[in-house]
Amino acid sequence: MTIRILPDNLINQIAAGEVIERPASVVKELVENAIDAGAERIEIDLTGGGKNLIVITDDGKGMSAEELKLAVERHATSKLPEDDLFNIKHLGFRGEALPSIAAVSRMSITTREQGSENAWRMEINGGHKSDIVPAALSKGTRIEVRDLFFATPARLKFLKPDSSEAAQCVDIVNRIAMANPHISFYLTSDGRRRISLNACSGNLLDARLKRLGEVMGKEFAENSILIDASREHVRISGYSGLPTLNKANSLSQYLFVNSRPVRDKLLLGAIKGAYQDVLASNRYPLCALFIDVDPAYVDVNVHPAKAEVRFYDGGAVRGLLVGAIRHGLSLGDKAVADTLDLSTFVHDNIPSFNPPSATAAKSTQSTLSFAEEAYEMKMPEPRAHIPFSPIGVSRRVQNSLPELERLYSIKTEETPPESTTEEIGPLGLAKAQFHDTYIISQAENSIIIIDQHAAHERIVMEKLKASLAAEHKVVTQMLLIPEIVDLSYNEKEKILAQAENLAKLGLVVEEFGPQAVMVREIPALISDADIRKLTTDLAAEITEWGGEFSLTEKLHHICATIACHGSVRAGRRLNIDEMNRLLRDMEKTEHSGQCNHGRPTYVELKISDIEKLFARR
Repeated sequence: MTIRILPDNLINQIAAGEVIERPASVVKELVENAIDAGAERIEIDLTGGGKNLIVITDDGKGMSAEELKLAVERHATSKLPEDDLFNIKHLGFRGEALPSIAAVSRMSITTREQGSENAWRMEINGGHKSDIVPAALSKGTRIEVRDLFFATPARLKFLKPDSSEAAQCVDIVNRIAMANPHISFYLTSDGRRRISLNACSGNLLDARLKRLGEVMGKEFAENSILIDASREHVRISGYSGLPTLNKANSLSQYLFVNSRPVRDKLLLGAIKGAYQDVLASNRYPLCALFIDVDPAYVDVNVHPAKAEVRFYDGGAVRGLLVGAIRHGLSLGDKAVADTLDLSTFVHDNIPSFNPPSATAAKSTQSTLSFAEEAYEMKMPEPRAHIPFSPIGVSRRVQNSLPELERLYSIKTEETPPESTTEEIGPLGLAKAQFHDTYIISQAENSIIIIDQHAAHERIVMEKLKASLAAEHKVVTQMLLIPEIVDLSYNEKEKILAQAENLAKLGLVVEEFGPQAVMVREIPALISDADIRKLTTDLAAEITEWGGEFSLTEKLHHICATIACHGSVRAGRRLNIDEMNRLLRDMEKTEHSGQCNHGRPTYVELKISDIEKLFARR
């Protein structure tokens, strides 16, 4: 077979495959062109998830007839005036977007240059251009893209359903909007408004925070820390969430390099490292960080989609990122997210005491009234450790104070309750609860310490799995007032797609508006769960799985999440009956030695081990 030059239309279709992967790619390229054209208002209209129709309208500077003719030619651009690839100051620069889109769709462009008497229109069908004709348009540019990939039908087979493609478009527009708070963005899909972001006023940092609150949620705006650090040719600014505001995946971590949305695994790893000491390994912080680099020190010409960049000194950028976040966290170390329940810390605030005076000791008052006068509560000074037993206060006086029973986080009972008359199992008999988190149990030859949350988490998990295996409907509890949970559009679509599977587990969710779901019923096993956090975590996890959903494996994963949120929490006081019931349930539950995340539910300390500690053996 002889070597030959491919025809131009085939060359354009091949090249389009590198730039245009899906409708979201078209939206990204055209919206970035509108921003480069100085637009202050950008409107996007989708039909069929963008597969049938994409319309982008902007109020930018527009084009003349001569510029319009050149704009659809490959490698024609106005954004490299000095032909310097190391001094890129625009979002676009390759000159490939319009010809690539035109090669695989039916595209029409209507544009009017500022000061021009009329607009101009051109149509391109599968790469075949029509003549330029006069048209009507007030200002800016309007681009219509119909029948995407009609010229390459094989590509259509790899596209996802309309709702998923629309969600991808919403996501990319939200990302671009975060970096451009002074521009208004509006997106409509099949007649429904998905994005409505008015231009934000004020300085850049304030405008960014307002825009981030609109996109990422009000909770992020109220519980985030300002990040602003610079070194030589790099500046990192933006906002990062408090450690107590986190999610089950990294999808809410947004990175921008010179206002360009990017996904860089090394930078995401740096963010995780910055939160290493303050966040669990399986949780991810929320953040939106903007890296401004001198164009000479960053290469954005790495991939046709421009989603990846390469820094001249990547180590320095990552180091600055880690340092900036840690510095921000250190300044906000006393702050916690609004969602945090502060009641769990009350039991650790042990007050200081003044020893009783000699005069007071000779008083004729009763022991209780004397103790109430001698008891003087002071706000504890911040310190790493608080002494457990104040000097000068007798044990008899401490026991008579009801406040101390509440403040000292240990619960004991002298008389065994009636429920312990049943046979005591290997985990022994509960004797006390320590720090409202750990149960201390006495067995025949050992002391056992049980993590009440981890243990109950496994019990709930196995009960849910047993109901699924037996194909029994999980017993549910209908909420008196349904819980409304705000989600992103993409998360809402994903969790609703799994509504039937969630219903099998007793969690009944329904659509409620464009970016919220309504929770009507929950499993009776987790009646005390934080429904809002449970739903947001489930939505985040299901979104991370993508389109793949193995019923058996993923249902068990959902069981684990539901069990974790619905189990007895650390910080909840239990009586002896409740503690012993938990121990008996553990003894009857499979895999009760580990929680759903692989951590141990209890540790056992043998008498022989204790004797060794005291050198008795």
